[in-house]
Amino acid sequence: MANSVVHFEILGKDGPGLQKFYGDLFGWSIDANNPMNYGMVAAGEGGIGGGVGPSQDGSSLVTFYVQADDLQAALDKAEKLGGKTVMPPMDIPDGPSIAQFADPDGNVVGLVKGM
Repeated sequence: MANSVVHFEILGKDGPGLQKFYGDLFGWSIDANNPMNYGMVAAGEGGIGGGVGPSQDGSSLVTFYVQADDLQAALDKAEKLGGKTVMPPMDIPDGPSIAQFADPDGNVVGLVKGM
C-alpha cells in the first residue's frame, strides 16, 4: 500500500471513561500521562498504534490517519476529488505534523507526516 494507515484515534467528551472502556474491552495498555490526557495505545503485533482521549469540543469521533509525505498536496488532491479540508497542516509539539479532510460523504480522515 503506497500510503499506509499508521494511527487511529477515538475521542469523546469523557476521555478517561473511554480509556477505561477500551482498555478493559481489548486489554490495551493506555498511557495518558501527558498534559492533554491523550491516551497512547502501543501497536500490537500486526497492528497499528493509536490514541484514546478527550475531544477538544466534547464531540465523539473515530478517525484513522494515513501517512503522507506532503500534507498540503494530499489535502489539495482530496479537494480536487470532491473532499473538503477540515484541518490544515499543523505541527504537534514534540510529535508529527497532521491534517484532516472530509471525504465527499463527510467522513473525516487524518493525514500524518513524521510518525
